[in-house]
Amino acid sequence: MLRIDVLVVPRASRVCVGPMVGDRLRVAVTAPPVDGEANAAVIEAVAKAFGVRRTAVAIVHGERGRRKTLEIDGASAAALAALLHGT
Repeated sequence: MLRIDVLVVPRASRVCVGPMVGDRLRVAVTAPPVDGEANAAVIEAVAKAFGVRRTAVAIVHGERGRRKTLEIDGASAAALAALLHGT
């Protein structure tokens, strides 16, 4: 299980996971931060980027803010490195 800190950018022009911003992974989503829409979009984008099911991604901290901590079941630090290096 991988635990990562993310910085969410809601209402972006396109969905994008990465690059790192400081010590956080930047996740841009097109959804607005209303009624949990951005959280659902973040979970979907991260699951797709890591190649896991949406149910394998959970927000463990920061449900209502832009800075969140996610747990990704079935992902590893090597998968994060591969994602960041575009391989």
